[in-house]
Amino acid sequence: MTRKKITILTLQEKKRRGEPITMITAYDYPSALAVDRAGIDCILVGDSLAMVVLGYESTVPVTMNEMTYHCQAVRRGAQHAFLIGDMPFLSYQVDRAEAVRNAGRFIKEAGMDAVKLEGGREMAETIRAISRAGIPVVGHIGLTPQSVSKLGGYRVQGRTAAAAQRLLEDAEAVQDAGAVMLVLEMVPDRVAEYISRRLHIPTIGIGAGPGCDGQVLVLHDLLGMFDRFTPRFVKQYANLLEEMERALTAYREDVIQRRFPAAEHSFTIDDAAWAEWMQELDRRGKAE
Repeated sequence: MTRKKITILTLQEKKRRGEPITMITAYDYPSALAVDRAGIDCILVGDSLAMVVLGYESTVPVTMNEMTYHCQAVRRGAQHAFLIGDMPFLSYQVDRAEAVRNAGRFIKEAGMDAVKLEGGREMAETIRAISRAGIPVVGHIGLTPQSVSKLGGYRVQGRTAAAAQRLLEDAEAVQDAGAVMLVLEMVPDRVAEYISRRLHIPTIGIGAGPGCDGQVLVLHDLLGMFDRFTPRFVKQYANLLEEMERALTAYREDVIQRRFPAAEHSFTIDDAAWAEWMQELDRRGKAE
């Protein structure tokens, strides 16, 4: 059966039917190809690439140019998934017109289907402006990594009645501003489920329990390719960093022991051509 391109209408219909939505981050052509072939609904080119791909200590340093570059690579690898470009820190907070321009770059230059930005009611007017420009926006509330210093670290959000109410009001403000989807990160499970039921747009959870309309994980966490820390909410399906190290160590040993390359990895010249070349070299040597 031929797969069709996933659209926001597809995702809205999944919510209506109670069918879970799948989302994974990806940052380059081969990972996007693998995620797309696995039948994942959405690919988020997350600003998490700052840490898991570029080696920064947080998501804050990654730039618009870096995000655009990686989005372009993902777009070349994914033909079916709904693609979301993550707007980096200070690409949308300073000026609303600049936010619209930067969001437009994700669509025009990088071929994304939507953009994602962090923040609740304080970002409502920015979401509204980007949406009015015809660009679908995915919201993100709860733990917002770009504001982790303000939040006092990587902490669960919404654990008190007042904090849960603020999250609900933020979610409704983001929806009313025109967002087409909402990420809930590190939110208590019952709070996330209640918000998901209240909203008519799909919710995507990360560390927010099973009651959201869908789930997202960072590819490098899921595959065991990031060694600094593994969040509690991650289920690790492989340990590729360990497997890569094993393979690279075996390669190094094979080269040192001259086991690689072997005959099956080499090319040959036939005997007649070799003899002819040796004779030519011999003649040149005598002429000199």
